[in-house]
Parts: sequence; C-alpha cells; structure tokens
Amino acid sequence: MKPFFSSTKKLLLILLAAAIVALYPLPYYITSPGDAKVLDPIIKVEGGDDDKGVFMLTTVRIGKANIPQYIWAKVTDFKEIIPAEEVRQKDESDEEYNQRQLQMMEDSQHAATVVAYKKSGKQVDISYHGVYVTGIIEGMSAEGKLKPGDIIVALDNKKVSETSQLLEYVASKKKGNSVSVTFKRGDKKDTVSLKLTPFPKKLSGGDNSKAGLGITYPVTDISIKTNPKLNINASEIGGPSAGLMFTLEIMNQLSDEDLAKGRRIAGTGTMNLNEEIGPIGGIGQKVVAADESGAEIFFAPVAADNFKDAVKAKKSITSKMKIVPVKTLDDALKFLETLEEK
Repeated sequence: MKPFFSSTKKLLLILLAAAIVALYPLPYYITSPGDAKVLDPIIKVEGGDDDKGVFMLTTVRIGKANIPQYIWAKVTDFKEIIPAEEVRQKDESDEEYNQRQLQMMEDSQHAATVVAYKKSGKQVDISYHGVYVTGIIEGMSAEGKLKPGDIIVALDNKKVSETSQLLEYVASKKKGNSVSVTFKRGDKKDTVSLKLTPFPKKLSGGDNSKAGLGITYPVTDISIKTNPKLNINASEIGGPSAGLMFTLEIMNQLSDEDLAKGRRIAGTGTMNLNEEIGPIGGIGQKVVAADESGAEIFFAPVAADNFKDAVKAKKSITSKMKIVPVKTLDDALKFLETLEEK
C-alpha cells in the first residue's frame, strides 16, 4: 500500500504545482484579435432605413497573463504582451478600470452623435453637467476624497460644466495652492479641499514643476437630445476607439442612401468634435478581426503609424481587404463616394 500512497502523493503534488504555474498571475496583459461587430443592431436611429451594406467596429480581446499564456503569446502571431502599468494604473481596481473604459466609450458615443447629426444637417442639442472622475492617482490629493464615478460640478464655487474648464482652471494654479472641489456622488453633493501636488515621476517624466489634483482621464458629463431619436446599446464595449465607425453608422441611418454601397466595411479610430480621427491600440489585431469577419474595406487612422501597421498586418495574413488611410471624417466620406454600388 505504501508505494500506492507514495505515488498518489507525488501525482497530487505534480498536479498542484501545475495548477499553481497555470494560474499564477503575471504583471502583464495579453491582447489578441477580437471580432468585428455589425453596428446596425447596436445603433438605432428612429426611422432609419435598413441598407444592404454594413459598417462594423473592431475589437481586441484582453486578459491577465499567466505563465502558459505568456509563453504561448511569445510564439504566436498577433498576440501582444503589455506590462500591467500600461493598461491599469497602480492599485486601480477592476471597478475603476471598467468605469474608465465605459466613460471613454460614452464620450466616444457623444462625439460621434454630435458630429454625425451636424454633418447630416439634423437637430442635436447638448447639455453639459460637469466632469466625470474616471481615475485617481495614488499618493495625490484626490486619493481618499474623490473616487471614479464622481462628477465635479464646481471649483472654488465657480461652476464647471466641461473638462476644458476644469483643466484650464487647475492649470492657472500653482503647486501648493488649494482648490475647493464640489462634486456629486449619486444623489448627494459634497465639497472637499484638494492641494495641487507634484505628479509621480512616472507621469511627470521627472519634471517636478508639474502639479495637479490627482485626477486622471476626466470626461465631460453631457446629455444629448436628437431629432430623430437615437439609441446606442454598446454596454459590453469599452474604450474610445469605435468613434469613427459609430459616426459612419449613424450618418448611414440618417441618410436615404447606402453609404457603404452594399459592402462590408470595418475600421477603427477615435472621433472628436472637430471631426478628426485619432489613433488607437491593437491595429494589427483589429485588421485580423475584420478580415476574419469578411470585411472588404478597413478604415485606419493615419496618426501614430496606425495605417502603416494596418498595411503590414494585412500583408502578413495575405488579406485582400483594402486598407484606407483616414485623418478626418471627410477622408472616409470622400472615399465612400468613390465606391460603386455593389
């Protein structure tokens, strides 16, 4: 019997060790190609028509790395290993991270809506309600006094409606100055005093003259009324990178024409109120996702070498998909005008 128990214990120890190796988290995240989601079921403009062509947003999957996943990512194409500090701030909780991603997505939806309706000559009314706190820097004044989800509505009793006002006011202060911050948390309103202190070296680049309150990624809290009415259901998607494709889908539904001309068109890129398309991460992985979903055309931002990296990814997978460089919304619209009806 002893040999049996001895071998059983060895097996259990081996299995336990294997489980520890497999589950032990590393200070990295791994990203890989996600999918390309058709936007028509996600975005609904009242009275919008159904067109043959479709616009698609592209996604990237992301997850915490363990040892086997890390090794697999090292030898697999289109898997990227990213240090945890480049994804999350130090000590940022899952709740804070998710809140930040959702706020960026909401901000992206608002920008896309405003741009699409104005470009289409439709009515859109904007109301500004303050500035969302989406992250707190450890060791700075806001820590323990503000938290993600709070909405800043005043500084030193002066109304704050949008992010630019907050940034300009704080920039007018000097290191060591105190600012009275009034904020809403749920149904309650409160005021705290925060002192401008230097940013951590990893954020300031060693410039000790840079000071702030310790709030990261502030986002304007706005509400929008449109005519015709619009509903966007993107609750499972985070981040700002779908701005361009949201804009095109909304415009497509507002138009009597099929802007996609019967084609499957994917893409990525942020959108701002100046109709400028900004760069995103994971462009190669999004090209793969678009190709696997049957996209014929892919819009890629010019900025930060996104377009060059997209072309490189296309060649790597020998895709026939056309990669189109875009810097502004007009770039995308002018290209769509050149397409013949399929």
